[in-house]
Amino acid sequence: MQKTITVKGIGKISAKPDYVLLFMLLKSCDTDYDKSMELADKELEQLKEALSGVGFDKKALKTVDFNVRTEYNNVDDGLGNYRREFNGYSVNHRLKLEFDLDSKKLSNALSAVSGCLSDPELSIAFTVKDVSAVNEELLCAAAQNAEHKAKVLCGASGVELGELLSIDYSWNELNIRSDTRCKVPRFLKSAPASAVSVDIEPDDIDVRDTATFVWEIR
Repeated sequence: MQKTITVKGIGKISAKPDYVLLFMLLKSCDTDYDKSMELADKELEQLKEALSGVGFDKKALKTVDFNVRTEYNNVDDGLGNYRREFNGYSVNHRLKLEFDLDSKKLSNALSAVSGCLSDPELSIAFTVKDVSAVNEELLCAAAQNAEHKAKVLCGASGVELGELLSIDYSWNELNIRSDTRCKVPRFLKSAPASAVSVDIEPDDIDVRDTATFVWEIR
């Protein structure tokens, strides 16, 4: 019977954020479906114009999620009874703008969006541009970690590490984002563009991944 050793390798690395994800949520509502869609389209065009005015390509603004739903209010008739009253068609359009981390560029984007008539909700995340490079580095670290553990265990047990027989890896998508989170309050809409300045140094991204290795021992 073949003797084996199974070891879980853990890869850990720290990556410096170099990419910005700017998320914007546009909301519109009207009791007429066509009007609610027209309003959503108008707000989107206002946002595109605002960003293009500070050097961003209109096509760089990408849709992350788009949904239309009916909204109702619960109305009290004064006798303790409630009825549902149609409030309108609510359109939620979530968009994303990606670009290299640059304080000036980020400030320009925030200034443009904060002064836009469509008044979107804003949030910012920081990540890395080359995700595949981070994944590869993690896998190499996990493999090295597993082999080191296996050799230590074999040495302590008086056996020799043989051929690598199998590798088990989940291939789950990793969330490679900095813990630094930024939300821009809506009051900035009334502030002058020069007030929307930012000099952010986001925290490094700590990522870990695992893989299971099986070796022959002899």
